[in-house]
Amino acid sequence: MNKIYCFLTLAFCTLQSFSQDEVALKSQVRHAIDELVQFVAIPNDALDEADINRNISWLTNRFNERGFNTSVLPTEGRPLFFAALPMEDEKPTVLIYMHFDGQSVDAAKWNQPNPYKVELKALDNEEFKTISFDELKEDVNYEWRLFGRSTSDDKGPIIMLLNAIDLLRKDNKTIPFNIKVILDGEEEKSSKPLPVAVKNYRDLLLADFLMINDGPVHPSGKPTVVYGCRGITTLSLTTHGPVLPQHSGHYGNYAPNPGFLLAKLLAGMKDAEGRVTIPNFYKGIEIDEATMEVLKSVPDDNAEINANLAIHSPDKVGSFYQESLQYPSLNIRGMGSAWIGEKARTIVPASATAEIDIRLVPESDGRILKNLVRSFIKDQGYYLTDSIPTREERMTYPRIITFREGSVTDAFRTDLDNRYGDFLVRSLNEGFEQQVVQIRIMGGTVPIAPFVNELQIPAFIVPMVNPDNNQHSPNENLRIGQLAYGIKAFYQILSSSL
Repeated sequence: MNKIYCFLTLAFCTLQSFSQDEVALKSQVRHAIDELVQFVAIPNDALDEADINRNISWLTNRFNERGFNTSVLPTEGRPLFFAALPMEDEKPTVLIYMHFDGQSVDAAKWNQPNPYKVELKALDNEEFKTISFDELKEDVNYEWRLFGRSTSDDKGPIIMLLNAIDLLRKDNKTIPFNIKVILDGEEEKSSKPLPVAVKNYRDLLLADFLMINDGPVHPSGKPTVVYGCRGITTLSLTTHGPVLPQHSGHYGNYAPNPGFLLAKLLAGMKDAEGRVTIPNFYKGIEIDEATMEVLKSVPDDNAEINANLAIHSPDKVGSFYQESLQYPSLNIRGMGSAWIGEKARTIVPASATAEIDIRLVPESDGRILKNLVRSFIKDQGYYLTDSIPTREERMTYPRIITFREGSVTDAFRTDLDNRYGDFLVRSLNEGFEQQVVQIRIMGGTVPIAPFVNELQIPAFIVPMVNPDNNQHSPNENLRIGQLAYGIKAFYQILSSSL
């Protein structure tokens, strides 16, 4: 457990060098905690329209209080929330993207009665124990945590921005940027309306660069700037045996078993060291020496990563973790056939299914990669259909697979030498007096490509929250010190000149 929290020493020693009064920062953090507790108390299930509307009402009030002009932007799905400070033509414009929705909650798996009622907890003998908010004084303990749905993903960063604006005004700081904020109401359900919405509201969203404040900082706890993220697409593959499950004693040597068919097919897609064998899957990807140096500069500890994953050795797509992220991945995210465990039966199954996700990089097109997989399967002698095969098809083709495709979310990546990226790195270096971790592309997916493609602007992820925040999971949490970090990071960026 100590390893999980070792990054905290690095992360929060940076706060000691904050140029403004530490007492003022802690006072703002104390206010931010109360505001976050109020915000989290409004359920935000992306599947519930009423939840989203209540959150928008709260956001409207809080942004208006800070002098923002706000509007609700209808989409084909949940609306977007937009806010902007009064514009000045001579200033460059930053567009800030975050989201206020969250994934559904299974309250039974949380260590508190209500995931939307924030609990204050402190680490005690390697376990987090609830403490009373009455113990939370102005001299805030940065090592305590706030547990609740969306404290980190992504309501916490919204609160950080609002409270950074408060501090900037208290200090009479001139903000050398026009600030626009776009908050997504269904990021947790893939933001499907976003591409059309960005096109429809293009003029409103125009900016010089995009800053995304979602996800955790590097595990080292150091300030982090990410230049891109991988995209994603999905496939569902189902092989077929007898039309109904059959007694394995009667037909075990006779009826083709779809589980074996699927296992052999999937095994052929990768070699013994985890590299995809499908021709041209990695086509177009080249990493020059300068880029490799940036990848190697990320302070990852491969041995520690392996220990955390409890694996002997990683796949050989790239020679180290950051290099592996530069390539598209082919992943089995779920498999099923017949019954398992205590419910297992002595049968030949009727079908076997594998759910596949393909993570994309800018050099790879999701549609092309899915077609490569399709061609590979055809080359193994399969007849492909997008539905359950008919009896006639079953009698005609020896091997049949149901091949279903998911939508494509594109990757994006900004050049490492972009001037706005240089600005973000310089601002954080100066504010925290630490070398900023620069990550060329992260493994996960944020639906940012529509902004990059439509607005033709560079985009950067500046994460704010602690790496062990349990986002998307029970007991999601935000370290109070990370709340201070985020306020400081926004303050530094929005008060620095290009």
